[in-house]
Amino acid sequence: MADTNEGPEFELPRRFGRYVLFDHIGRGGMAEIYLARGTTQMGASRLAVVKVVLNRFSEDPSFAAMLISEAKLAARLSHRNIVQTFDLGREEGRLFIAMQYVEGFDVTQLLRKLSQKKIGLPAEFGFYIVLEMLQALDYAHRCSDDEGNALGIVHRDVSPSNVLVSLEGEVKLCDFGIARAVTDIAELPEGALEGKAAYMSPEQARGERIDGRADVFSASIILWELLCGRRMYKAQPGREVIDIARAGEVPPLVDRGLPEYAQLQAIVSKGLAPNRDDRYATAGAMARDLEDYVIRNRLRASPMKLGGFLTEQFETELVSVRRDLEQRALSVTAEVPVEVIPDLGSYDDDRAPLVTVPPAVVPQEIEPLALPSSGPPAAPEVVPAAVVPRRPAPTPLHGPPAAPKRPVAVLALAAVLVVGVLAFVASQLVH
Repeated sequence: MADTNEGPEFELPRRFGRYVLFDHIGRGGMAEIYLARGTTQMGASRLAVVKVVLNRFSEDPSFAAMLISEAKLAARLSHRNIVQTFDLGREEGRLFIAMQYVEGFDVTQLLRKLSQKKIGLPAEFGFYIVLEMLQALDYAHRCSDDEGNALGIVHRDVSPSNVLVSLEGEVKLCDFGIARAVTDIAELPEGALEGKAAYMSPEQARGERIDGRADVFSASIILWELLCGRRMYKAQPGREVIDIARAGEVPPLVDRGLPEYAQLQAIVSKGLAPNRDDRYATAGAMARDLEDYVIRNRLRASPMKLGGFLTEQFETELVSVRRDLEQRALSVTAEVPVEVIPDLGSYDDDRAPLVTVPPAVVPQEIEPLALPSSGPPAAPEVVPAAVVPRRPAPTPLHGPPAAPKRPVAVLALAAVLVVGVLAFVASQLVH
């Protein structure tokens, strides 16, 4: 949910705690969104998306408490179709949340770029994207705590900009950072956005209590739009989109010549039922019906096929831009000399042992998904030098084996015994 029309708040590239921010993705309702490279204490690095919460929200204690609570919920979600949330903290007085980076596009960007190329998204890929999204929602809706109690997680903002498609053909639902358990009554500060009116269920648009069926409605809007090639809700003279969403006025599905149109229309209509009791009870139930339709009509796709399609269309454009930005990030990283602990298996006899990492360049360890304490930072743990044992001399592969060394005393004793035995035998023969 980023507005890419606004420029970055920070001059880039910029070091931000353990991250180097080097690309401005956009601005959402509560945060600036950056592409970053993160570095661990042990020297490992990876790309991440860092959401830096806007100042007016970072300074709000109730919002900080809500964000921590929601990030902990998001961290529970471990599924191939959900973007992983792996860090939360405060840096330079600003709250931030770090998430898995997906190299690709969100569905809004994908459709826009395909439109610019005058290429339509093949139907099987549209069905595949929606099916993967429904699996992510079904998993999140069923997620429970350690005691087996349902968390009642609802995404609340299932929209094309929160559905990511990678160049490998993966589909991932993101932004569970604003998801909220039904039992959590915390409110967002004024000005933050909890959802887009164009993808809201009627009950959400009316401000009623919602459950997972609201996400099913939003996912069904995306399916409707992929099939019809246009927005489902549009503002009308004297009526805002939010008013149309409250009324649940769903236009009929356009017949694009797909097989078994009546069956497909029945699936979409059930997902978009204005009364939630008439809707699919779960995202999994809708996914099963849609998958049956796809398999029966031979419209099934795979990550490999979708990835091949995207790579053919966009790989050169996307990767070249990212490579340039990463080089800028690496140049900033190089200004702070962090010793990286190499793999022990790569050591040989002449290499130095492991080095001690200077405390000044070791970032303070942050407890996962918890704000750092206000007390003095703990002294960094010193990495002890490792002793690399010398390898034994190699055994020759060719030539006779070396003669074993025996003590001189043993050889002399053996000679005396042999002489004695021979003298005894000789005396016996004479007699």
